[in-house]
Amino acid sequence: MNSISALLAERPHLFSEAKVPLSRGDAQRMAALVSAVERVVALPPYRERVLADAPEIARHAPPSLGVFYGYDFHLMPQGPKLIEINTNAGGGLLAARRFGREDVEQAYADMFRAECPALKTLAIVDEAPTQQYLYPEFLLFQELFARHGISAVICAPEDLRFRDGKLWHCETKLDLVYNRLTDFSLEAANSAALRRAYLEGAAIVTPHPRGYALYANKRNLTLLSDDALLASWGVDTETRCVLAETVPRTELVSGGKAEDLWARRKGLFFKPATGFGAKAAYRGDKMTKRVFEETLAGDTIAQALVPPAVIEVEVDGALTELKADIRCYAYRGKIQYIVARLWQGQTTNFRTPGGGFAEVIVS
Repeated sequence: MNSISALLAERPHLFSEAKVPLSRGDAQRMAALVSAVERVVALPPYRERVLADAPEIARHAPPSLGVFYGYDFHLMPQGPKLIEINTNAGGGLLAARRFGREDVEQAYADMFRAECPALKTLAIVDEAPTQQYLYPEFLLFQELFARHGISAVICAPEDLRFRDGKLWHCETKLDLVYNRLTDFSLEAANSAALRRAYLEGAAIVTPHPRGYALYANKRNLTLLSDDALLASWGVDTETRCVLAETVPRTELVSGGKAEDLWARRKGLFFKPATGFGAKAAYRGDKMTKRVFEETLAGDTIAQALVPPAVIEVEVDGALTELKADIRCYAYRGKIQYIVARLWQGQTTNFRTPGGGFAEVIVS
């Protein structure tokens, strides 16, 4: 643990001392949204529509459901609004350990057992893992797995080998890969062994490309916020009401709508459909014409602007306003854990004094 403590000391803005209040009603609305998304994703017309535009690998249906689905919300006076869905949401174990949630840690261990009941060996895989900002979480997972009789290595994708119909790290045959890569479709050359093992069922890979395509591609928000389309697919009224109340209207950006989008930009938030970590994401009222024109050439969505909530946090003896969002970690359509993230600036970060992951108090 000393090495983890030292690494955390090098990341002074990873955790906030603030406590973020969340009403029980808003927590229930978030849970209802997660369930509603599950019901829509299960529909054949939704899957056909999404997978038709996805990479070929997304059509492969693995036996696992995928771990660490993350639903990010902004809180508004009228209730929570879904900003995006992630399929490799990080920070859940770090926050659970920091805020003393042993029950959540146990739920995470149970989740991996559910993905692979005979789980004995796994690899936590990311690009240059020791250089990742959340590397301390990888070490916490390694420790958690060890407590449950599971041997875990932390490695880069190029450290894996596919041979004899199995996936290996050195001389260890792997049952599962906890995939923290942002190579969501496993297209990179150094993901070749992992990709083959996934497609041939040699090891459980979780999260996986199919989960990303069905949930996390931000193009999907255009479908989840289109009530007429959902009705044509036979989505029930209750589910549609939950989605209409919680998912901001989202549309695809195209050159044909350039003039209209530019005129409405102050009420929109632009982000890449397959982006992550808030890269190339812009509030419309902060965009220059040059940046706007660049978004027209990319695979971009425009979402109705939903500003994050603002809370006051004491920093160095003075009250400071920080922006806040709420992240729900979910598995099999149920929320496991809720945390907040606090920051200053245009998008979430872990560089703000007084900011970082914060404990949520539901009441």
